[in-house]
Amino acid sequence: MPKQKTHKGIAKRMKVTGTGKVKRKRSFGGHLMSTKNAKRRRRITGSTMVAGVIAKTYRGLLGE
Repeated sequence: MPKQKTHKGIAKRMKVTGTGKVKRKRSFGGHLMSTKNAKRRRRITGSTMVAGVIAKTYRGLLGE
């Protein structure tokens, strides 16, 4: 049986925490910041956890 390979696209964007949660960066933070208000820009800079069944899928792709 061959080894399961890590999905490199997911590995570059997400990280599994010590407790097993999947951490990700928020979207819409790449460019065009002048049109977004300060509250929105502050929220975008932070990271968040992936919720629900999708997190389980991503852990599988990350080899956890």
